[in-house]
Amino acid sequence: MSLAPPETRVGHVHLKVADLDRAVAFYTDVLGFKVTSRFGRGAAFLAAGSYHHHIGLNTWESLGATPPPPGHTGLYHTAFLYPDRKSLAQALRRAIDAGVTITGKADHGVSEAIYFNDPDGNGVEIYRDKPEGEWPRHPDGTPTFVNGPLDLEALLAEA
Repeated sequence: MSLAPPETRVGHVHLKVADLDRAVAFYTDVLGFKVTSRFGRGAAFLAAGSYHHHIGLNTWESLGATPPPPGHTGLYHTAFLYPDRKSLAQALRRAIDAGVTITGKADHGVSEAIYFNDPDGNGVEIYRDKPEGEWPRHPDGTPTFVNGPLDLEALLAEA
C-alpha cells in the first residue's frame, strides 16, 4: 500500500450553507478570513493570507436548508489552526463579541482549543498548537492527548 507523502495537507474545506451572505459574514467577521472570490450568488471562497482558498461556501444544494439532525453522519467540525496564542485569543474575542455560544474548550496537552458552531450548525474548532517541546509524551515518545481545563479569561487577556 502506498502512503500519502508527509507533506500532504488538508487544502480546504467546502461547506453547504443555507444563507451565503450570513456564512460569509461569520467566516470573515468572526474567524478573520477574507473573501478571495465569489461564484455568482451561489458560492464564495475565503482564505487567510494569499492562498486561493481555505474555505468554500455554497448554497447549490442547500439554499434555505436546515442543519442535519443530531445522530446523523456528516462533518463533526472543521478545525482552524492559528499561529500563536495571541491570534487565538483575538479570534476568541471576535467570536464572543459576535455572540457565538462556546460549546467546549480544552487544553489537549499538544494544543489549546475552543469549540462552537457556525450559523448553519457546522462544528468549528479554533486552536493553536503548543511548541512541540512542551507536548506531553508517552514513554515511547508519541504525543499524549488530554482533555484538561482551558482558562478562557487568561487566554482573552492575551488578545
